[in-house]
Amino acid sequence: KVTYHYLDQIPERVRLKERLTKLWNFERYGIPFKQGGRYFFSKNDGLQNQSVLYVAEALEAPPRVLLDPNTLSSDGTVALAGYKISEDGNLMAYGLSASGSDWNEWKVRDVRTGADLSDHLKWVKFSGANWTKDGKGFFYSRYDAPKEGDALKGVNKFQKLYFHKLGTPQSDDVLIYERRDQPDWGFGGQVTDDGRFLIISIWQGTDPRNRVYYRDLTKPDAPVVKLLDDFDADYSFVDNDGGVFWFYTDLKAPRGRVIAIDTAQPDRAQWREVIPQAADTLKGVNLFGDKFLCTYLKDARSAVKLFSLEGKSLGEVALPGLGSVGGFGGRRSDTETFYSFTSYTTPGTIYRYDVTTGASTVFRAPKVDFDSSAYETKQVFIHSKDGTRVPMFLTHKKGLKLNGANPTYLYGYGGFNIPLTPGFSVSMAVWLELGGV
Repeated sequence: KVTYHYLDQIPERVRLKERLTKLWNFERYGIPFKQGGRYFFSKNDGLQNQSVLYVAEALEAPPRVLLDPNTLSSDGTVALAGYKISEDGNLMAYGLSASGSDWNEWKVRDVRTGADLSDHLKWVKFSGANWTKDGKGFFYSRYDAPKEGDALKGVNKFQKLYFHKLGTPQSDDVLIYERRDQPDWGFGGQVTDDGRFLIISIWQGTDPRNRVYYRDLTKPDAPVVKLLDDFDADYSFVDNDGGVFWFYTDLKAPRGRVIAIDTAQPDRAQWREVIPQAADTLKGVNLFGDKFLCTYLKDARSAVKLFSLEGKSLGEVALPGLGSVGGFGGRRSDTETFYSFTSYTTPGTIYRYDVTTGASTVFRAPKVDFDSSAYETKQVFIHSKDGTRVPMFLTHKKGLKLNGANPTYLYGYGGFNIPLTPGFSVSMAVWLELGGV
């Protein structure tokens, strides 16, 4: 009462609320990806609580709703927690979370008809789903069912990796891997694009370090092989060329690098460095058109570089400005991929990138009632007390005289290796319109 007795007397608040409401109501697209000839993407009409998942038979074909999370419950408390499309694009395994719980229930939907199959998996937590190449089932991780009444308060121990065969009850799922001597280990299963290997990444709590095991799926009785078992660094599987695995790692490279490990000669002395550590921090690696596409953090903004399979530099992907990118998903054989770009004055815009020509074209641009051309962002550098060179962005109306008298909103953050990179904010856009910096 005290707060609003004061705030309600400020006449400008009504106008600000109206402007914020109008600006927030704009279409937002997720990054599309192609699977089995179909394109999948999410879209929010503007004020929807949750984005809707769509599918289209071709890039410019009319999309249809595949799953609308807003209709899953009357009070809007059921959310889409994750999904995975099968190799042929005909099936979708998807997880649901109720009331913000980490417990997920997974189901399977026929992409062609929109109808759910009989598959229903429970007690899944901290796991996605990964289909086999033939689409007959998928790998996932779960815990044993908790005792009645303990679901939301019991401690979870001994996660297990399973294979679920399509059309069978969960009780028939095949246990792939467990460690009864390691109650805190968790498992993530990933099938290689060629369908030959199951890559098992083993995590422990929030530690960025992990272990990597694998299993040859072409041999029914093949054992799980311990490839990286020293828990000494972060190893993220990128792709494989037969028995040669490419990994992103921060081993002896705090800013990241790419290495190749031949599973036939897995000794560390035989490891090959493909892309060495650079001055900028390597944040992500993907493989398209037989090229490594690497996303870097350069002075708190994104930079994207290309390398050959041998690690030779092939130049950079030209970005629209100083901003942040996401996406670049796909497969080694793909010649197109999609990414999002956003900056302090540009809402998230989706681009299609042609790997063959190197050209980026706008695929979806949101229509926002904000004239971004009237504003500019400059990057400056400040030296802190200990001499560290700190990057900072200044955004304001073009032509604004920076004389120290402008209302300025300054924000910084430090911790947990979380960088603050450029991104569009409706509230900041209104601040800029009012003459703020």
